[in-house]
Amino acid sequence: MRKKFLFVTCLCTFTAVLVSSLSGQVKFQELRNGLRDPSRWLMYSGDYTGQRHSPATQITPANVNRLSAQWTFQTDLSPYMSTGRSGGLQSVPLALDGVLYFAGSHNVVWAIDAHSGRQIWQYRLDMPADVPSTTSRGLTRGLSMLGDRLFLGTLDAHMIALDIKTGKVVWDTVIEDYHKFYSVTSAPLVIGENKVVVGIGGADRGPYRFFLDAYDTQTGKRIWRFYTVPSPGEPGSETWPNAEAMARGGGGTWVTGSYDPELNLVYWGTGNPNGAGDTRIGDNLFTSSLVALDGDTGKLRWYYQTVPHDIHDYDADSIPVLADVGIGGQPRKVALFAPKTGYLYVLDRATGKLIAAHAMVEGAKNWAKEMGSDGRPILTKEDGTQCLPDLHGGTNYWPPSYDPVQGLFFVTVHEVCEIFNLAQPGQSFAAIGSWTIGGAGYAALRAFDPITGKQKWEYRYPPSDFGLTGVSQARSGGGIGLSGGLTSTASGLIFTGDNEGNFIAFDSRTGKPLWHYQTGSPVW
Repeated sequence: MRKKFLFVTCLCTFTAVLVSSLSGQVKFQELRNGLRDPSRWLMYSGDYTGQRHSPATQITPANVNRLSAQWTFQTDLSPYMSTGRSGGLQSVPLALDGVLYFAGSHNVVWAIDAHSGRQIWQYRLDMPADVPSTTSRGLTRGLSMLGDRLFLGTLDAHMIALDIKTGKVVWDTVIEDYHKFYSVTSAPLVIGENKVVVGIGGADRGPYRFFLDAYDTQTGKRIWRFYTVPSPGEPGSETWPNAEAMARGGGGTWVTGSYDPELNLVYWGTGNPNGAGDTRIGDNLFTSSLVALDGDTGKLRWYYQTVPHDIHDYDADSIPVLADVGIGGQPRKVALFAPKTGYLYVLDRATGKLIAAHAMVEGAKNWAKEMGSDGRPILTKEDGTQCLPDLHGGTNYWPPSYDPVQGLFFVTVHEVCEIFNLAQPGQSFAAIGSWTIGGAGYAALRAFDPITGKQKWEYRYPPSDFGLTGVSQARSGGGIGLSGGLTSTASGLIFTGDNEGNFIAFDSRTGKPLWHYQTGSPVW
């Protein structure tokens, strides 16, 4: 059998020598400093804001066409292909002092020399044979770091600390029973001097309620847990019909959140509720929401529910982007949030109050005409004619980016919509087919002013690049269309990838594609 390989490719314009000393000792203050040193990328989103905006200026729209491949690192994951889980890399490499640390599918972790691509060490988790093959499809999206340790959440629902110099396990803590489909795919997030926060996935397969955990980075002991579905008698329980519905409430937390050290608030999106709509009458808090938690205690400080009583699988597992903007002549600390509904929400990140909501795709207003003064969506009446954002959303988990100087929010959207039947008894979601906007449907890279909601520019990916002409094909192919994350730079570039295997650079001011490199595999 031919082996399958995955690739990490380094593309460089200038050959600055990077020394792989493995002397890394990352302090919390360095995490707070974020991307002040552009040669470091110390967490999943680059810094706590989730903006994914690099201050690097060496590569510009004028010279980006000089990028060329310097080395390729092959990651042989063929032994895992027989498990029924997919291959592929969806993680973000962390960069520290000339070394790249990244996780691949099936909880494999590498440290490699960033200058040469030479492997320094590798860690492979020996997972139990009975971990369900459907568990989160084998994906591991990233790591976090603090001190001399890397932190990894595993598919069999463990939290692990690895020695950054050797890749050896320092501690290993069981989060939950993987037999119940609990698993971790997202990168953990270090907050404070001694805590690492991790979300949990599997809610679409396991009939349980889900949560966020914080662990002590030195010992692995759990410090706090926040359930995204309350227990009877707790705040929010009045939005569920009974204890049984809450016990299987869902609300997975499988995308990495953001953090404001000054407010000491952790921001995290939550997934859709479990169960048929008629068995869980009510808003079903705190599912399909953005929650803000106290970093010390895990207590809920505020929430904003994007979809009360979600019956369309419009979970809010997206990355909150924190920004300081001017609104009405006044400085505001906001969270920009773009989940599957196809709306871009602008929230006060201290209070959770909705400031504005802007439609990013055409089908969004077919679902909700607008947001009311109380922040709740004013829904359209579904009579079998409205074409709403499909089950995979106007956008989804792939990271957006924000340029604070231009004041532009960059996001990949899908203009694919779907008509839903009114749910029949016993049904969770009741899509009846796939109709697309503007013909065959398409994916696009768009730039929005988050204050006015005005779209500044758009780049439409070719239909062959999108690879999907409707929801049925997306489902049968097991994919969600174009889903490469975005990174913008202070020099005016956006980097992303597409389904055709291209690593692409765009001009962030105009949306013009400037350069691409063919990797040989779809970029997710």
